[in-house]
Amino acid sequence: MTNNATNTHGLGAGAVLLHSLAKNWWVLLLRGVAAIVFGVLAFAWPGITIVSLVILYGAYALVDGAFSIFAAIGGGSPAPRWWLAVVGIIGILAGLIAFANPVLVGLYLLLFIGIWAIVSGVFEIIGAIRLRKEIDNEWLLILHGAISVLFGLVMVMEPITAAMALIWVIGAYAIAAGVIMIALAFRLKGHAGHAH
Repeated sequence: MTNNATNTHGLGAGAVLLHSLAKNWWVLLLRGVAAIVFGVLAFAWPGITIVSLVILYGAYALVDGAFSIFAAIGGGSPAPRWWLAVVGIIGILAGLIAFANPVLVGLYLLLFIGIWAIVSGVFEIIGAIRLRKEIDNEWLLILHGAISVLFGLVMVMEPITAAMALIWVIGAYAIAAGVIMIALAFRLKGHAGHAH
């Protein structure tokens, strides 16, 4: 008898989600690496201008958007596929707009990043709650979601303060989020052998 057959009271969906996440653990790993690279570059260039940061963010948004679309197709995330597709498309569009007009984007970057972080963080927390009966230490995903929500709130509620510390805040957020995604990816890799 399969695990899905025994998990008849709402656990079947969690097992399917865990199988999908474990199978595509490397997508989360690559997203984490991209976030860390973005964060390190933000710290490595302390004199970076807002325009340069927008261009750097545009590159990150393109990469993360592409991985989100891949996850939507392959099922490598706890978030709903339609949401991943929307986030991926928005990320790619944000990256393209950042390259096309970095000055204009700089004016709206804080608000956009803040809202994006809040919404994606909420979905990650929801995904972690769905996975709590399937894996141990789902707190990693909850922590990543909570950091995203807190970061987004600061960006939306304190835009002037955030603008002055934009590079450091974004760099620290990206590195922290990347480390958590990589840790979760390797935990999911451990489940890959059990997800068949």
